[in-house]
Amino acid sequence: MRGLTGAGPGPRARNTFQAAITAGSVLAALGLLTSGCGTGGTGARDEGPAHSDRVAGTARTASASPGETPRRVDAVRLVKEDPEVSAAVKRDLEPCVAEEYPVDVSYGDLTGGPGDDVVVNVLTCGDAVGVGSYVYREEDGRYRNVFRAEDPPVYAEIDRGDLLVTKQVYEKGDPVSNPSGEDVITYRWTSGRFTEAYRTTNDYGNAVGGTPAPSPDG
Repeated sequence: MRGLTGAGPGPRARNTFQAAITAGSVLAALGLLTSGCGTGGTGARDEGPAHSDRVAGTARTASASPGETPRRVDAVRLVKEDPEVSAAVKRDLEPCVAEEYPVDVSYGDLTGGPGDDVVVNVLTCGDAVGVGSYVYREEDGRYRNVFRAEDPPVYAEIDRGDLLVTKQVYEKGDPVSNPSGEDVITYRWTSGRFTEAYRTTNDYGNAVGGTPAPSPDG
């Protein structure tokens, strides 16, 4: 697996994903998986966004610990050999171009383990819609799946030692290309598992794709 090396996106970078999702790509992603669950106390709400700042069809690797060189892993092999990953995600995890796989990989301390934890996001090739997010913890020289989210569009990232998972919110009547907002859920490692600490809901309103509100002057 080849990858791009650089600083991973900050939690505020997710506002770019709205423009990246077209109706066709989200329909394809939603057709891929109809439900998801999180290990270690998380549930079917473990979800997140697509990210348009990815180079489609490539893997992006980022370290959450500046100045340190994390132990690199073969993220594609890790996902494909993981019994916790759905057959649908494994089946569709194929190169987009040559040997370039649509995965994002981040390293950082989420669980206080002996080594860096690994966050892997599996994306679609076209518009980088997240279809699966996973966290792996190093234990005795091997990596164990401690978090799983497979309800697209989903994206997980590391934020100052916390795990952030973002989910688009659709209200009745919303087209798939124009959600009403997003839920940003923060998980923390507590007593050997990830538990929800808090969540924030952001309403898009008329900022993207909606009908502008009338001005005060009419």
